[in-house]
Amino acid sequence: MDGVAKITMDRIAVMSVPYVHYSFEYFLSSMERCGYRNIELWTGAPHFCDEDYTSLAESGRRIREMKRQMDDRGMKVICLTPEQLNYPINIAGFEDRLRRRSIDYFTRQMEYAREFGTDKLFITSGVGLRDQPREESWKRSQESLSILAERAGAAGITLLMEQLQPYESNLVTTCDDVERMVREVDSPYLQCCVDVVAMAVVNERLQVFFDRLPGRIRHIHLADGDPSGHYILGDGTLPINDYIRTLEENAYEGYVTLEINDSIYLTDPHRALFQSSMYLKNVLNEGGNARCSDRRQLHGCLSETADQLSHGERG
Repeated sequence: MDGVAKITMDRIAVMSVPYVHYSFEYFLSSMERCGYRNIELWTGAPHFCDEDYTSLAESGRRIREMKRQMDDRGMKVICLTPEQLNYPINIAGFEDRLRRRSIDYFTRQMEYAREFGTDKLFITSGVGLRDQPREESWKRSQESLSILAERAGAAGITLLMEQLQPYESNLVTTCDDVERMVREVDSPYLQCCVDVVAMAVVNERLQVFFDRLPGRIRHIHLADGDPSGHYILGDGTLPINDYIRTLEENAYEGYVTLEINDSIYLTDPHRALFQSSMYLKNVLNEGGNARCSDRRQLHGCLSETADQLSHGERG
């Protein structure tokens, strides 16, 4: 088919946030055992937390240490994803000091991204107070994103804005919202990340995003769900194969990040990553075995294999 761009494992990345209860070294080891080289690096404790450093020189030393560890394994950061849903960070916040702190926080993250060697920075719209008019919060979010997009351009950074689930935000949660915010900010330095779980929760289709935002889809967050969840691939009901096909048919050339970050996997993120990896390799026909078309049979096989690997290699 004309325009098809094959999605390969070389374009798959892994989000580090599920390893929040493990060391950065353990995360890299898990990546290595699963055969990955591309990292979407979550900036939060215990791996790299903005609040732990009093100067760029101090944070720079930690970044250089982490980069050496990644370089030794042939890995790289393809996108920096600052913690922004749980910490006191909200670019749409009602209070001026909260918004200023949040804007300053993301501005520092741009510098961190450059030092980690990536020109991509993940961002969301923030959330408005639900007992106040949504449009007022929308305006604050739009103004903050406009400021940050201008700073991103000056720093050589592209912001990747993702839509959230309705329980996470009352602002950018649908394709309509994404299209409106992108139009109002009107900057080439604000592009889009589509989270397929958030998309499924509001009953939308991936093709609609490509149709409505041509040339703007620069990143994908992939996980299974029911429809919410961010589950291991194969553990939910989402049409993962169809999503991959849609990406290929739209000649998508960006990265696809595995965001298997449901809290049920925090005790054993390696098993979750390994099982998702095997599932994805089957979908992409890169697993070295015959492609399995029976979802239940594949899930059972991968679950058993992942369980054996996890118990045999943890530590």
